[in-house]
Amino acid sequence: MTDPITPMTSWKLRQALSADSLCRAALGTGAAFQDLPDFEQSAQCHIKPQVRLTSVGDARMRPLNTRCQTALRLAMWHQHSITPKAQDILNQPVREILHLSSYNCREIRTASGPTGRMSTHATADAVDIRGFVMAEGQRILLQDHWQDGGERGGFLRAARDGACDWFRLTLGPDYNALHSDHFHLQHTGWGLCR
Repeated sequence: MTDPITPMTSWKLRQALSADSLCRAALGTGAAFQDLPDFEQSAQCHIKPQVRLTSVGDARMRPLNTRCQTALRLAMWHQHSITPKAQDILNQPVREILHLSSYNCREIRTASGPTGRMSTHATADAVDIRGFVMAEGQRILLQDHWQDGGERGGFLRAARDGACDWFRLTLGPDYNALHSDHFHLQHTGWGLCR
């Protein structure tokens, strides 16, 4: 994961995402995690392959049970987007990434209510990130700082833009009110970045 970005990076990432063993091997180069047995609540709700992620790079996380593929994208985002943007904008690294969850056996939520289709959270193909704790202890939260016209808001917008490079679908406060307090970062999807 620490290799510089080159024209081969997207090809190497696709290869790592395509096979569970390659995903775990790649994740091990820049994250702390524990392999867990596959979890299956039902045919619609499961985590396969399951890992418990506790840090990406030097940023810790409250233990997060998720798919290896989601964890790998999260680690790449941290390494190649969050870390340089935190240094450029805030002149300090991120100490902790704050998340809401990854796995949740539920339907997609919309402003109009449930859709009848299962959310990508039902297969841990997404993770919701609510903010960051910086090295000096400052908490930067989407709920509180997205509209900030200064460095905190600038960092959050740069983090969202960087997520669009590493995830197939990225939704945040600019998408709708349901995402006012978090980024929805999805391993699968069709390339939407809002």
